[in-house]
Amino acid sequence: MPSQPTEHVTVSAQRSAPDKVALPELSDDLLGAVASGTHHDPHSVLGSHPVAAEGVSDALTVIRTRRPLATRVAAILDSGARVELTHVHSGIWQGAHVTGHQPYRIEASYDGGPDWIADDAYAFAPTIGELDLHLIGEGRHERLWDVLGAHHRTLGTADRAVHGTSFTVWAPHASAARVVGTFNDWSGEAHSMRSMGGSGVWELFVPDVEPGAMYKFQLRGRDGEWVTKADPLARHAETAGLTASIVTESHYTWNDDEWMTARAASNPHDGPMSVYELHAGSWRLGLGYRELADHLIDYVTELGFTHVEFMPLAEHPFGGSWGYQVTGYYAPTSRFGNPDDLRYLIDRLHQAGIGVLMDWVPGHFATDAWALARFDGEALYEHPDPRRGEHKDWGTLIFDFGNPQVRNFLVANALYWLEEFHVDGLRVDAVASMLYLDYSREPGEWLPNIHGGNENLEAISLLQEANATAYRRNPGVVMIAEESTNWGGVTAPTNGGGLGFGFKWNMGWMHDSLQYIANDPMWRSYHHGEITFSFLYAYSENFLLPISHDEVVHGKGSLLGKMPGDHWQKLANLRAYLTFMWSHPGKQLLFMGQEFGQLSEWSESRDLDWWILDQPAHRGLHSLVTQLNRVYTENPALWALDNSPAGFEWLDGGDSTHNIVSFLRRDGNGDEIAVFMNFSGATVGPYRAGLPQAGIWDEILNSDAGDFGGSGVGNLGSVTARDEPWAGRPASADITLPPLAGLWLKRRR
Repeated sequence: MPSQPTEHVTVSAQRSAPDKVALPELSDDLLGAVASGTHHDPHSVLGSHPVAAEGVSDALTVIRTRRPLATRVAAILDSGARVELTHVHSGIWQGAHVTGHQPYRIEASYDGGPDWIADDAYAFAPTIGELDLHLIGEGRHERLWDVLGAHHRTLGTADRAVHGTSFTVWAPHASAARVVGTFNDWSGEAHSMRSMGGSGVWELFVPDVEPGAMYKFQLRGRDGEWVTKADPLARHAETAGLTASIVTESHYTWNDDEWMTARAASNPHDGPMSVYELHAGSWRLGLGYRELADHLIDYVTELGFTHVEFMPLAEHPFGGSWGYQVTGYYAPTSRFGNPDDLRYLIDRLHQAGIGVLMDWVPGHFATDAWALARFDGEALYEHPDPRRGEHKDWGTLIFDFGNPQVRNFLVANALYWLEEFHVDGLRVDAVASMLYLDYSREPGEWLPNIHGGNENLEAISLLQEANATAYRRNPGVVMIAEESTNWGGVTAPTNGGGLGFGFKWNMGWMHDSLQYIANDPMWRSYHHGEITFSFLYAYSENFLLPISHDEVVHGKGSLLGKMPGDHWQKLANLRAYLTFMWSHPGKQLLFMGQEFGQLSEWSESRDLDWWILDQPAHRGLHSLVTQLNRVYTENPALWALDNSPAGFEWLDGGDSTHNIVSFLRRDGNGDEIAVFMNFSGATVGPYRAGLPQAGIWDEILNSDAGDFGGSGVGNLGSVTARDEPWAGRPASADITLPPLAGLWLKRRR
């Protein structure tokens, strides 16, 4: 029961009965504000309150409730006593009793209708505690989703439980707040919320509201205007096109204990990681989260990828944004099912030994009027200055990264996906747009920082906090930056001034290598630096090599379409390119469809070109990717020292005449793999190559093999290196290098 200030009234000693006591008089203005739902603290009037009356020997309690249009109202105490209430003003009724402060229900009678009995929303104490409010005030509540939003709860007493939902929202600029939904016909006067003081939080427990109920918040701005908003902390939302939040609670039982235990004991930065990026809605049209589990797991397991990466799954209104313009940061999109359905998908992936990454978009958000934009009548989540708060290129708003509560909203959101959905890592979108105040802005369109520079100091601090907190609370996860500039220290520790990410997308490698491979082989010798330059900075950060959705949209065509030559040559070039990618230092990511040579540019509105797998040449490319993943994961030399120069050594990086690059990959435990890439259109051989040791070197992968759709040129399974020095190496071998192909040789031990 709530602990309310005692109301005071003076009466004579003879007037001790409740019906003879003059109850405190409340002004019509106060009662009118409470009745209309515009008062900041309706619980100070409504509900149950002790009354201190001079000369009255028994403890007196006044009960007030709002029941407009009722003809008779009574409070039914849990003791069974009945307290008749009298109409006071604007649908507010009151009465008093001397039986002590105790739970009650309200009975109301209406003309032409049955009596209506229900628990009163104003009979309950706040469901958010002082410690929670303190942490919110400091911007340090790491499980914010546990206290804000809608939560189905059981309150009441041991003798009589009361089921309902607590609604809690942060709206510091609001002068009043109400909750509306299917439980009150979307009229909020009966469910005005109480202000929890300087925290800016508003709260109300509404009895009998069960999971599945839809709701929104009505917020009265300081200008007196009302706005109706979806819940920023909603954990479930209506399907795109509709905008209400949905009360939800999880009943899911996880079955991935083995995976989670192993994850906590692992270091993903030093392990194998080949990522299959996909858009859940168009991988196969019409599949929900649960159906995806069956189809996707079989497919990814066959291909051998270690992880899948989902493009954003947080709720977003426009499918064409692919999830990068978010309205519901804590709500998995309802397009594919409910939150427990997503838990099921991730659980199944883990049980199959597949890690799960997800795109996260903390840099900007959608402008829809029913969501975060001008949330409580003015700028709140977005920076109020358009020079920092608007992203004109994308038509979005930019978070106010310096606001402690906004930072808390974002940091807790990262933790929410890692902890509530067991996601193994987040790929943070558009980090460059967060780091620079002048990102995509002309002179005069941006506001310098306090030092006069273009660095967004508040955004930097947010990223550092999010990364450090994620790693501290969830050992074994990975935070990945999509960062396209030469910002230093993206993957350096935060305690040394770095941003604290685990990996950075190597956008330079992507740009240069695609530019190189697009050239006809006869001209590649003039562009040799484009294929070798990435090795100069390969260890300046912990890199992931991305061929993502961004490379196959907006008129860029498909990955196969970027390759030169006729169809056979295009496929051969693509096989060589992927072989180079898998052997290059760093982890790798490939967007869906490229594993079988999708012909058309990707569109979120249609299926992938699955039919093309019926063509042997494209099935061969699919087989190559499968083999790349198998050989990659089985050989630590290709990943154990990804982030150390000790894992790489050139054999020959300067053979531009033949369009050949060759190098060694090592694991630090004696295993070595020699990589030979022949980007020319002709077979080269015998090709004399220096090697670190004599002996038999097995041909563990040849992208030109007939099984992959190649010409079948090779070395009969192995080559023998002799103790004959060559090119500064103590041993050498004569090797046949297939055209437009990659060759991996592993020294037999």
